[in-house]
Amino acid sequence: MKLAVVGGGSTYTPELIDGFARLRDVLPLEELVLIDPAADRLELVGGLARRIFAKQGHPGRISWTDDVDAGIDGADAVLLQLRVGGQAARNQDETWPLECGCVGQETTGAGGLAKALRTVPVVLDIAERVRRRNPNAWIIDFTNPVGIVTRALLTAGHKAVGLCNVAIGFQRKFAKLLDVTPEEVALDHVGLNHLTWERGVRVGGEDVLPKLLAEHGEAIAADLHMPRSLVDRLGVVPSYYLRYFYQHDEVVRELKTKPSRAAEVAEMEKQLLQMYGDPTLDEKPELLGKRGGAFYSEAAVALTSSLLRDTGDVQVVNTLNNGTLPFLPDDAVIEVPATVDARGTHPLPVPALEPLYSGLIANVTAYEHLALEAALKGGGDRVFEALLAHPLVGQIEYAQKLTDDLIAHNREHLTWA
Repeated sequence: MKLAVVGGGSTYTPELIDGFARLRDVLPLEELVLIDPAADRLELVGGLARRIFAKQGHPGRISWTDDVDAGIDGADAVLLQLRVGGQAARNQDETWPLECGCVGQETTGAGGLAKALRTVPVVLDIAERVRRRNPNAWIIDFTNPVGIVTRALLTAGHKAVGLCNVAIGFQRKFAKLLDVTPEEVALDHVGLNHLTWERGVRVGGEDVLPKLLAEHGEAIAADLHMPRSLVDRLGVVPSYYLRYFYQHDEVVRELKTKPSRAAEVAEMEKQLLQMYGDPTLDEKPELLGKRGGAFYSEAAVALTSSLLRDTGDVQVVNTLNNGTLPFLPDDAVIEVPATVDARGTHPLPVPALEPLYSGLIANVTAYEHLALEAALKGGGDRVFEALLAHPLVGQIEYAQKLTDDLIAHNREHLTWA
């Protein structure tokens, strides 16, 4: 079994490698190829990856290359975790929207749209290369904004599944609070990528969410950075990304008073790369835990294994709606539990959603449709329409200013600009 990772020079890759090493019985890799245009980073990350495999006794071969076609050749699955423009572009995504009093964030709002416009054409080019050289390979997308990128891949007819670590993060946290194993916890997880709610937490078939909120509501709310009263009032656990919608103005005030998350990560990356260059380091460093993406490796291993080994187990994925949420078009990409096997993903039935949730989901789905149109066809008018439709923007003056700023800050990545 061969797996290729596009964006393999990421400082986060050792987390993925650690998961492959620990879970080799779940996903018996024979070959792993890291692909990245940054040769200097690849050397550091690839060297550490080999040492992690060696320490944990994994027999698989690890290599790296800046040649996408060579790296994906013969791969059974290709995992995408790239960042077009790097942390510098992310820093812009997180700062210029604040000038309009709008949230600056890399996956939603104007910053998220900028990332989508930079990313979708690059991902589609890679996917076409995969299809030409290896038409049976699965593409697993962890590249944000996952919902829009996955929709682009599926609309173009690629064998693709989107992956996010939010659900597995909740599963692990809830399991710890309930003192059970993660495998015993099933989530009634529903929504869009980075716009989801846990409407049930099941252990042995019983919904223990009311008990969980009653006994651990304070800790859960604190982890979300939301008021306990809101969590109790809703009776569900929203994704922490919902804070950008439920507490937008408060978040903007906070973001204006501190360095961007991109600046923090960039500083972390400098330290991590220095650590990776140490030939005695043979495990992921503790600092990597602050980088983000907790449990990503476990989610990636589980999904890849299900697709390639035809396990038919249930996982939370980003996939085509196809009637699962009847108020959305079939070609919308939703994030829900699904049975995963060699044929792909098969969403489980979802109980009817209350208007409080379905309304926001429908609104953001409309934005994602317009965002994909802008990413595929370009043009300031399409960018403006997407921003006007976004619930975090929605005003003509802001939408026009943000359109102008987005194009100005991303011109080098937008062929039509």
